[in-house]
Amino acid sequence: MSAKYCHECRSKLTEKELENEGIIPFCPKCNQYRFPMYNVAVSMIVINKETNKILLVKQYGKPFYILVAGYVNRTEQLEHAVAREIKEETGMNVSSIKFNRTSFYEPSNVLMCNFTAFVENDSDFCVNEEIDDYSWFTYEDARKYIRENSLAAYFLNAYLDE
Repeated sequence: MSAKYCHECRSKLTEKELENEGIIPFCPKCNQYRFPMYNVAVSMIVINKETNKILLVKQYGKPFYILVAGYVNRTEQLEHAVAREIKEETGMNVSSIKFNRTSFYEPSNVLMCNFTAFVENDSDFCVNEEIDDYSWFTYEDARKYIRENSLAAYFLNAYLDE
């Protein structure tokens, strides 16, 4: 069972059968099923159309390259989150977006939704304080330099292997 306590009344949840759903956490006090809750985030393979290179970034003092990513705000569409995060972190405007795939990331209880985001060029490129370092890589170099065995590598390699 993912949640142990009701998010409304904080009572301890039990497990109860729900027809056509299976065993679901249940709050006996609220008399309600409590379906699992999780965060949603987007990660982006940012491609510069002019140079045909992929942007990888380093963040939060970590020594490895990853994809640009961020959380989706409540009521925000995924595509808007993609464009917003790229604009906030790099100053660039997205010209087109393509959905790739999703994967649930258990350690942080996040459904990660991956997209390819194309920018026309990097003339507006200006990183914010969230990015420690960055580089534009050829497709094969991006594959080499992205953090090994990471969700970012999974998304990037799946995209490049298509």
